[in-house]
Amino acid sequence: MSWVTKTFTSTLGRKLLMALTGLFLILFLVGHVSGNMLLFKDDGGQAFNEYAKFMTTNPAVKVLSYLTYISILAHVVFAIILGAKNKKARPVGYAETKASTNSSWNSRNMGILGTIILIFIVVHLQNFWAEMHWGGIPKVTYETGEFKDLYSVVYGAFANIGLVALYVVAMAFLAFHLNHGFASAFQTLGLNHKKYTPAIKFIGTAFSIIVPALFASMPIYIYFSTLN
Repeated sequence: MSWVTKTFTSTLGRKLLMALTGLFLILFLVGHVSGNMLLFKDDGGQAFNEYAKFMTTNPAVKVLSYLTYISILAHVVFAIILGAKNKKARPVGYAETKASTNSSWNSRNMGILGTIILIFIVVHLQNFWAEMHWGGIPKVTYETGEFKDLYSVVYGAFANIGLVALYVVAMAFLAFHLNHGFASAFQTLGLNHKKYTPAIKFIGTAFSIIVPALFASMPIYIYFSTLN
């Protein structure tokens, strides 16, 4: 059996792939939230629309996008497989013990958190990614050229309080998911030592608060901006 087959079929290999895809998606979140911060720029959407065009036309970014899609699917599939295997192997008496004394709420509910986040991703892709690629978005012209006006699409979408609420709730679930997943990924990779584990946990906690908060701040800001 080759090392590739072992990686995809063994529990250890699947956990390793879960960790690697999770860390890749964490890097993706950093880039994504950085670009979305341009929504706060008071320039009528020019910087954001130029960023959106770059992200959908640059060949290198397209390759990274495909890697992101693959990572999301792999992360979900391996999570389902590992969750089902753990449930099957779990003793009956385990359900009667107090799980809260052995693990955090985040770790016990990673499957639920991940499922809700996956639903959010589908809604997000439908509202913006699909619209950017195939929707009838109006175009705007700047001195740098002609661009699809995704900025106006975003502002139109977040004028809906229901969608804003969905995004804020989803970001809260993402925070819980990241808070456990960040440190867990490093532990799976063997980077678990008393000297630097506390630093990893601190960075993970900070990341799980700051990044989801930044994502959530955008729809809230836009919603109240549309009320003026």
